[in-house]
Amino acid sequence: MSAVFLMLMGLGAMALGYFIYSKFICEKIFQVDPNFRTPAHQLQDGVDYVPTNKYILWGHHFTSVAGAAPILGPAIAVIWGWVPAFLWVVFGTIFFAGVHDAGAIWASSRNKARSIGALTGEIVGNRARSIFMIVIFLVLLMVNAVFAVVIANQLINFPSATLPVWGAIVVALIIGQLIYRKIIGLLMVTILGVTALYGMIYLGPMLPFSLPTETVLGLTDRQSWIVLLFVYAAIASLLPVWALLQPRDYINGIQLFIGLGLLYGAVLLASPDVVAPAFNSDVPEGTPSIIPLLFVTIACGAISGFHGLVASGTTSKQLDKEPDLRFVGYFGAVGEGALALAAIIAVSAGFATLADWQAIYHNFGEGGVAAFTRGGANILEQGLGLDTVMAQTLLTVMVVLFAGTTMDTGLRLQRYIFQEWGSIYRIGWMQKTLPATLLAVGCCLLLAFGAGGDGAGGMLIWPLFGTTNQLLAGLTLLVITVMLVKLGRPMWYTLAPLLFLLCMTTLGLLIQLKSFYDKGDWFLFTLDLVILAAAILVILEASSALTKQIKANKAAVSKP
Repeated sequence: MSAVFLMLMGLGAMALGYFIYSKFICEKIFQVDPNFRTPAHQLQDGVDYVPTNKYILWGHHFTSVAGAAPILGPAIAVIWGWVPAFLWVVFGTIFFAGVHDAGAIWASSRNKARSIGALTGEIVGNRARSIFMIVIFLVLLMVNAVFAVVIANQLINFPSATLPVWGAIVVALIIGQLIYRKIIGLLMVTILGVTALYGMIYLGPMLPFSLPTETVLGLTDRQSWIVLLFVYAAIASLLPVWALLQPRDYINGIQLFIGLGLLYGAVLLASPDVVAPAFNSDVPEGTPSIIPLLFVTIACGAISGFHGLVASGTTSKQLDKEPDLRFVGYFGAVGEGALALAAIIAVSAGFATLADWQAIYHNFGEGGVAAFTRGGANILEQGLGLDTVMAQTLLTVMVVLFAGTTMDTGLRLQRYIFQEWGSIYRIGWMQKTLPATLLAVGCCLLLAFGAGGDGAGGMLIWPLFGTTNQLLAGLTLLVITVMLVKLGRPMWYTLAPLLFLLCMTTLGLLIQLKSFYDKGDWFLFTLDLVILAAAILVILEASSALTKQIKANKAAVSKP
């Protein structure tokens, strides 16, 4: 089968989802109001609460949620065959991710841009809030610590990407000033920013840069990159959003769509055949069951709880007009779905033969970013005639920039968590920006170096990311569903995805629990038990909250 068919079917379905289904959800279910005064205007402070052009805000939201995960998950999940991965990405984007992301922005903006974690206490209950805050903290800890390792590895393996990756920060700082101070228009800023970024991608192979492989100040090259990344992320999280976060995310969003355009254009021109099996009946020994693991292996690109954190943590604070949440939230999910689809095509059709594909996918967990870079570069070379090094640099920069923007936002969100804890437990110093940021960085570095020694400690708990992340998505959908019930609006558009996720997450945790027990991995076994207990409590809280609200609604209607 030609990969062109996958591309057209996938993109076509997601486009219909945006133009038809998202319009219905936002207008009939969420009932967005163009006259509603958003928190960005109510609480405007020039730092976190900043009314923002919807295209720039889309860039921030999209690139914050589109890290390495929408590439990593699908590039691993094709081991079960490309059809299951394709169907989950496409239908998950339309009926799960888009509704979840737009709904999280809506719920937060209707409640003074409070995070989903903070909203849970008021809407569902304090016990649910406590569970939510712990799950959020774990997810952010995993994302920040692991993405630092992913970026460091890519910079070591592809030194040609170093110049454009770090140069993009300088470009973003300049763009931020140009936009915020209204020196020139958005179109010209976009053209200049993209030109500068791609100019550095062109120069990257000519000016490769690597840190010394021998230890410097007691640190290896990977350890040094990880420390530098966290220093940068800490500074970025302290700056006003307009200075670096918004422009960096916006220009990264534009370059991703250009990169996707190049990759999809190469697919059209080269028309490569899909060599991976549609359904892999000969999976390697040790590969877990496709159900439920498919639905937690592919999170970003179908539905991801991390998106709810971004939507309610930073995006809702910058929403200019409420109807913008359809473009920012739902179309942001469509953009990530398109990235996940590109990853599926790259790792399914980017190899010459089935034997070449099987040489990569000989164990569960193989493939990932490396398979995407290799397969995608092959397609770019065949379709557009790009030099292999240039093609790999282009794709590596794409991966690293998105992982980096996710770290930027993730650390800022982790700072918000500490500040919210400070507010809940009345710890004054924890409510301040700098101490909360230092706590966030300290926890990430403690996991990175305390658990791993070499800076890769985050990988220790990464096996539980998928289930924890989907539990978080379920919690977000629970908050949205209860809000809809309180307003007397149809709830099944969010309740059905909520029930599905809770079922798959619970099954996934049980399967992983047995796996950790069989391996004698007692640390992950214990952590899995904690998350499993949280999942069960969420199910109980969901049932209780929804039942109470439905009864309250009936009682209100029955009153004369």
